[in-house]
Amino acid sequence: MYIHKKTPVFTCISLYIAIIFLLIVVGTIFIYSASSVYALEKLGSGHYFVKKHMFGIMLGIASLLITIHIPLKFIRKIIPTIFITTLCMTAMTLIPLFSRTIHGSSRWLNLGIVVFQPSELLKYAFIVYLAHFFAKKNKRTTELSVYMPFLSILAITGFILLLQPDFGMTVTLCLTGIMLAFIAGVQTKHLIRTLLALMPIALLLVYLKPYRIKRVLTFLNPWADPQGSGFQIIQSFIAIGSGNICGVGIGQSKQKFFYLPMQHTDFIFSIIAEETGFIGATIVILLFTFFLYTGLRLAFLQDDLFGRYVICGFVILLSLQALINIAVATGLVPTKGIGLPFISYGNSSLVTTLAMIGLIINITKKQN
Repeated sequence: MYIHKKTPVFTCISLYIAIIFLLIVVGTIFIYSASSVYALEKLGSGHYFVKKHMFGIMLGIASLLITIHIPLKFIRKIIPTIFITTLCMTAMTLIPLFSRTIHGSSRWLNLGIVVFQPSELLKYAFIVYLAHFFAKKNKRTTELSVYMPFLSILAITGFILLLQPDFGMTVTLCLTGIMLAFIAGVQTKHLIRTLLALMPIALLLVYLKPYRIKRVLTFLNPWADPQGSGFQIIQSFIAIGSGNICGVGIGQSKQKFFYLPMQHTDFIFSIIAEETGFIGATIVILLFTFFLYTGLRLAFLQDDLFGRYVICGFVILLSLQALINIAVATGLVPTKGIGLPFISYGNSSLVTTLAMIGLIINITKKQN
């Protein structure tokens, strides 16, 4: 798939929306397929999660329509305030009165009438704020006086996320921020030094938490404890292997019968691979590949630096999440609590992701 440099923005964004639509359709089908047995047994209705997902899609479409019509100048004016607000909301999850702990992490903010992940809003604000920051500095991005504030933004965001703890989101946002800095023109030597400095810090963070060491050891040899720490990834291997070339058929998964944990969230790709085989899994991977390529192509069709950086940041972030999720399901990296964008169950993530798409359409609408 090749998009010429002179391809109209409208054509490019139309193709992009089509890819996103297909991913959402795939997600809806397999959320129902993967969660129906669990939902029926635990919650009394096999449609429980797919109904909530459909509601999330409606909220996501609303957020998409809102962000399409917000003036970009207004967004740039308020984004510093929004970034600080989302940082504070994420920090509030550390207060027991306002937090809800799930799977050992305090990532959910409980405000009584609504429970959501503020880190999903934070990643949105983080990208837009960095785009605003680099666009404002423009030709000064090669200077150290610009790079040091960027590092401060990265450090504060990462520190709050690590306290939850959310190691996966921290790594994803830091990598996205560094890639965006590279696109903005920050000197490569500064970025390389930062990456080299972050590596021992990451190793130390793994060493300080026994459960992270356990994840690494499980990654290296899951069969050392097949009924314990290695159970989930082994069941994922079984699901993917059972799919063979064409799969066992949509809705016919055996691993969803309480063998594979988190089958409709973090490990939904394994169910897709089991039910549609190598062909279906490859189609999903190709859709995300087209998502990355078309998104970057769209970004570099923009004349406005702010718009270019926003699109690059969103596309890189979502593509990294997809890459990590699929790598976890296939045993290429240790397990992380990162869902598959547009596909995994999770309304906070879906609403934020569609809001990202709305802002991308907003930017391209102005360019067109």
